[in-house]
Amino acid sequence: MGAMVDQQGKAVIIKNTMAAYGYMAVWIFLSAFVIMLNKYILDPKLGGFPFPLTLTAIHMLFCAVVAWLLVKVKLIDAPAMPSDVYIRCVLPIGALFAVVLGTGNAAYLYLSVSFVQMMKAVMPLLVYTVGTAFGTETWCVRTGINLAVVVMGVAIASYGEVVFVLVGAAFQAVSMLSEATRLTLVQVLLQGRGIKLNPITTLYHVAPVCLMFLVLPFAWLEAERLTSQEWKVGPGLLLLSAAAAFALNCSIFLLIGKTSALTLNMAGVAKDVMLIYLSMTLYGSIVTELQVLGYAMALCGAYYYNLKKMQAAMAAAEAAAVKAAASSDGGAQQTAAKLPGAASGNSSSSLQQQQQQPLLRGDPEWQQLLPQVRDKALQRQV
Repeated sequence: MGAMVDQQGKAVIIKNTMAAYGYMAVWIFLSAFVIMLNKYILDPKLGGFPFPLTLTAIHMLFCAVVAWLLVKVKLIDAPAMPSDVYIRCVLPIGALFAVVLGTGNAAYLYLSVSFVQMMKAVMPLLVYTVGTAFGTETWCVRTGINLAVVVMGVAIASYGEVVFVLVGAAFQAVSMLSEATRLTLVQVLLQGRGIKLNPITTLYHVAPVCLMFLVLPFAWLEAERLTSQEWKVGPGLLLLSAAAAFALNCSIFLLIGKTSALTLNMAGVAKDVMLIYLSMTLYGSIVTELQVLGYAMALCGAYYYNLKKMQAAMAAAEAAAVKAAASSDGGAQQTAAKLPGAASGNSSSSLQQQQQQPLLRGDPEWQQLLPQVRDKALQRQV
């Protein structure tokens, strides 16, 4: 009987693991597909639709409508958003999201996909730096050294870029800085108030705001050219891009909780390397040996930072599990003391003594408690 239970448990573990890696493969494919498709659409030499704000607005309109439908038909539960929280939190986050997407898409007018991915290697430590400024992270020398290594690697990769366009690099830098600030504000303004949003409910609340903030720059920068120039890209391809962007958010929603943050980070590295290869193969991007050296240096620094961050999160989760186990032990003692006959010498005293025993790491109770508490602690730490 025990062997059968063990086999069933192993089968469940294998099934869950395969599902997690399946979701991860879908996420990698969709992420690469969206980036490569957007590059094709926006590049004047390829798709010939040089309107990044228009493309971003189409994405946000599509995402807002579909997210609204999913919430209204009760497939997704969206938490209530008080008006004061909406004004103080959602509006600035939506404005930053518009900057992130608009400038990020504009960078593809000037830069290759491969170089953009190399620049993105600095993102984890950029988030850390902004978090330090907002007080959500604590500065330390070791992380500062990590930051210097990553920045140096990206600088070397930039120096080795054959077609370096300062305007495009500036657009990408603004996009990454805005994204780091947005992620920090989500932590400070929303999570600090106990509001938890998944990617779909985030789009439900943020996409309409993002679309609103895109209207004015669109009218000022692109509306006249959009109506006066002939499009090379048909509306079907624009709709496909929007649908793929929404599907990418859905894949992130499915992936949450199925694997660790470190695994996701490493999957992101694999995706970036794949995008660099696809950019070279499909779009003829040139990657020099100096760029490979700089990118490798940046990746090593980013990997070390992510590894140390995960180790710290695991240590905090372990400490939380020990504390929860101790609390559970104390509650068991109080419960046993209230049992009928606890003060007498009858058989219930043996139950009391059993429940007063502390939870040890090898005990089944510990094994059941640790994963639950660790997962909750990791969600708070990562």
